[in-house]
Amino acid sequence: MRVIFMGTPDFSVPVLNALVDAGYDVAAVYCQPPRPAGRGKKDRPTPVHARALELGLQVRHPVSLKGAEAQAEFTALNADVAVVVAYGLILPQAILDAPKHGCLNIHASLLPRWRGAAPIHRAIMAGDAETGICIMQMEAGLDAGPVLLRRATPIGAEETTAALHDRLSEMGASLIVEALARLGELTPEVQAEAGVTYAHKIDKAEAAIDWTASAEEVDRKIRGLSPFPGAFIEHDGQRIKLLASRLTDGSGEPGEVLDDRLTVACGTGAVQLLRLQRAGKAAQDADIFIRGMALPKGTRL
Repeated sequence: MRVIFMGTPDFSVPVLNALVDAGYDVAAVYCQPPRPAGRGKKDRPTPVHARALELGLQVRHPVSLKGAEAQAEFTALNADVAVVVAYGLILPQAILDAPKHGCLNIHASLLPRWRGAAPIHRAIMAGDAETGICIMQMEAGLDAGPVLLRRATPIGAEETTAALHDRLSEMGASLIVEALARLGELTPEVQAEAGVTYAHKIDKAEAAIDWTASAEEVDRKIRGLSPFPGAFIEHDGQRIKLLASRLTDGSGEPGEVLDDRLTVACGTGAVQLLRLQRAGKAAQDADIFIRGMALPKGTRL
């Protein structure tokens, strides 16, 4: 089977690896163009671009697929299917129609819940008990196409977006290989209109912690925004990112440190902070963090 792969970030790399390992003929890899990064602001290829070069695959990174030339080049690849995962560009109808079996998207949620840009973050922040991967036949519209295959997984009580991201990436890689192997026998399942929710892009303005919220809300925000953009507090003129936490027993004034283990009172209940990061510093586990920045019992955050 001749496959076009379309993806950009780290999340997409295990999928590309799985397609190659499974023996599929990857005709070309499409990804976002290199962009300035790092202190020198030199153009840096995306994770998918870098991996595709290592694998000796043809890489294309058009800034748009709306033009006739880009669409003709895509069609000329004569692919059986395109596999799309976190690519970053809207696919025009001419692109969706070009491969023999269309374009299959790997989406990190149990559709129709959490269509859109940030399904992993939103699932954790909303307190969902489970999430998963859907293999979707792409159509015009935001993640609205029929689902060919789905697999669910529970969300751990202390799981961060970073950890869940990696698990779902590997699940997506496994599931797309299964979907391609069974493509002729899978029955598309039209998404129900009931239960549609949208995982809007994360806004950094959401990241400030409000200690008057419940411990459950605070904990979900910390885990859901870790590692990026990182939930934060301001203390003694410094911004501190909170990157891991757990629910625990305790009560007090919202934002009050209750013990020497960084248990902090919320509007109801308490959370224990497990990993923190000061501006310009590396992230640290709580026991190491408080050696460099004391937050004794009674401190108000």
